[in-house]
Amino acid sequence: MDPARIKDLIENGLVEARADVRGADGVHFEADVICGAFAGKLPLARHRMVYATLGELMGGEIHALSLKTLTPEEARERGVAVAGQP
Repeated sequence: MDPARIKDLIENGLVEARADVRGADGVHFEADVICGAFAGKLPLARHRMVYATLGELMGGEIHALSLKTLTPEEARERGVAVAGQP
């Protein structure tokens, strides 16, 4: 599994999401995901939304995925930038 494929799955699965995915060993990954659909949701719900975009890959080809999930407003407030977003 490569980070670019995970990025594509997340961005295609969540409307207007932007993701930055890293992972050098092919099974352990970290992702920063910015998505307006996260507004009003607790972290666990946000993570479940991301996991849903990855389906059966979670626990299989993707052994572990550490997530930072933010709304666009939260990202701006914290100065977090993800590729493809200002």
